[in-house]
Amino acid sequence: MSRIAAAFAGSSGKHRKILIPFISAGDPSLEATERFVLALAEGGAGIIELGVPFSDPVADGPTIQRSTLRALDAGTTLAEILKLVVRLRTRTEVPLVLMSYYNPILQYGLDKFIHDAVSTGVDGVIIPDLPLEEAGVFVDRARPAGLDFIPLVAPTSTPERIRKICSIAGGFVYCVTVKGVTGSRKGLPTDLDRLVGEIRKHTGLPVAMGFGITTPAQAGALSRFCDGVIVGSAFVDLIAGAGPAAADVLIRDFAEGLYAAIITK
Repeated sequence: MSRIAAAFAGSSGKHRKILIPFISAGDPSLEATERFVLALAEGGAGIIELGVPFSDPVADGPTIQRSTLRALDAGTTLAEILKLVVRLRTRTEVPLVLMSYYNPILQYGLDKFIHDAVSTGVDGVIIPDLPLEEAGVFVDRARPAGLDFIPLVAPTSTPERIRKICSIAGGFVYCVTVKGVTGSRKGLPTDLDRLVGEIRKHTGLPVAMGFGITTPAQAGALSRFCDGVIVGSAFVDLIAGAGPAAADVLIRDFAEGLYAAIITK
């Protein structure tokens, strides 16, 4: 059983869900990111997403765009992030998922990336700008290697498109809660249960929801009908505001609050 599957299986009871925080790797440094990952794991994170910095993050709002630029300015590369994963694997078994645009992966080399990701301890990959129609080449290589390809389903996806997306999914399905880019929202759509229901018609994989989730109240409300809740911009904002010296404790405490909100739903 993969680490991702084990994480969901361990929280498959009626009153437990997975918290999946996102942080930008290398913001403000890879050394700080290493500490943040461990703090998130201590705070209850079941899976952790590491964002690979890229100059044109088309799916991300201002908060993550700024963090991406800070990480690039610090010299963060995909190769260095994989070295970070090696160090993390000596200290934690929490599943690690890379969220990367396709360009850095292609520049690294597709087959080399898949090999190195698996060998270093990466469990899955989210590629927001790789559409269904072009994902086959990656999936056909990643799946036999044991690397989960985690696709995104948008609120605008048709039932037929959802069926096709689910057919290539691994690990879990990422259900996008809002139209547009990532970032904090004061409110979220009220009909997301129908979108999750459509996804569940086509796969037995867990469904995690992300984009726009900011507060424990929002996380708790969504956790009623999904298996995991993804929170990104709120953590990235916290890190930027606190500074690396204080962020460890703050992100652990915030993760604990989010986790407490979802495990009782």
